[in-house]
Amino acid sequence: MSRLAKLLFAVVLGGSLATTLLLEASAQQVAARSSGKLGLGRPALPEEIKAWDTDVRPDGKGLPVGKGTAKVGDVLFQERCASCHGEFGQGVGRYPAIAGGIGTLKADRPDKTVGSFWPDASTVFDYIKRSMPFGNAQSLTDDEAYSLTAYILSMNDVIKDENFELNEKNFASVKMPNAAAFYGDDRETAEKHFWKKDPCMKDCRTAPKVIGRAVSVDVTPDSKAGPKVD
Repeated sequence: MSRLAKLLFAVVLGGSLATTLLLEASAQQVAARSSGKLGLGRPALPEEIKAWDTDVRPDGKGLPVGKGTAKVGDVLFQERCASCHGEFGQGVGRYPAIAGGIGTLKADRPDKTVGSFWPDASTVFDYIKRSMPFGNAQSLTDDEAYSLTAYILSMNDVIKDENFELNEKNFASVKMPNAAAFYGDDRETAEKHFWKKDPCMKDCRTAPKVIGRAVSVDVTPDSKAGPKVD
């Protein structure tokens, strides 16, 4: 057989093989679609799931095994957190305050902190473990996260004893000051009487009456009084 004939034979054979592989792949894809699966990827390994599954529920589900005290957390906080949140949790610059504000929620400018607003202590641990310290997220050990959580709770007078050991077993027993002010989404019962089968889509109300304009109260400058822009 000449070299040309051998080359043509190889091309034909290669093309047939490629066609066969494509047909097999197509058959696998059809089978995957019929079974409701895409036929891509692989099942996640347990350690891969564990790396992502870090959320903590209010009932304590998801908490890792660990422990910490406010006394230990105080040292950690001053080293890794105070530069943003302040030595006493008061906040620095535009970084948020995380302590204080009890009784201010009905004021014109309420202070929404961990102690005054947050309903569940689990949010503190969850956020610290996933996102803190800023710029070095997920660098804390579980024990360090427990200690920092305990210290922040102690700054808000939720935990009174600096040597109290916070752990995965007693965590769910911690009650936050504002917990009773939160409730589940009850719109299906509380607002159901507003729902209508055929909602109004046109001419549903009279046109609103304009009773004042911003220019009348000197809120909007006119062209003469406005600032000059270069």
